[in-house]
Amino acid sequence: MLNTHKSYEFQNLQQEVSETDPFTQKRYEQFFKFLPKGTQTILDIGCNTGRGGQRLYELNPSLQIYGLDCVQERLNALPDCYSNRIYGLSTAIPMDDQSIDTIVAGEFIEHLYPIDVDKTLCEFQRVLKIGGRLLLTTPNPNYLRNLVSGESIYGVSHLTQHFPKVLKFRLLMHGFSNVRIYGSGKVSKYLGNHFPIKVVYGSYLAVVDKY
Repeated sequence: MLNTHKSYEFQNLQQEVSETDPFTQKRYEQFFKFLPKGTQTILDIGCNTGRGGQRLYELNPSLQIYGLDCVQERLNALPDCYSNRIYGLSTAIPMDDQSIDTIVAGEFIEHLYPIDVDKTLCEFQRVLKIGGRLLLTTPNPNYLRNLVSGESIYGVSHLTQHFPKVLKFRLLMHGFSNVRIYGSGKVSKYLGNHFPIKVVYGSYLAVVDKY
């Protein structure tokens, strides 16, 4: 089977740019703005080398942050603000049911094979507490610049693409509530996140509740 741990590890190691993405800290600042009141525990899915989690910790040092990634070398590089380093896949998260207040998944879901997208959403729903929140960003297939230039979201380790309306429907089908879509990506640094998604943004943010 293609969708093995080693296959994911190989795919993600090909995208070295993810370790130095200059927008990472800003993306996690956006996540921070949408954290539910009272959030104590955060599961950082696809945490990479932890630059995002470090930014969350700087904004609120009382947060308990767990990091999950399929690349051991990146987990080894996590800063001390991470309470736990979890080597594994999002399709089988080794955590108890309803044990996490918030899940953040920055530019992650597009790295999954199609067969694993719904498995992952099931796991997100399982480990989140009732009243918890999922925050995820993913590239926008409707991004006007890509449509004009003929560029594709598919690439070195991008294995799926997710149209906002379809992802929203999928999330609702998995029992999530109050799905909201906002603009993200580099343009949001200058325009905020409330302009039309289809025209402006190279990435979008889904804010999703479980209740």
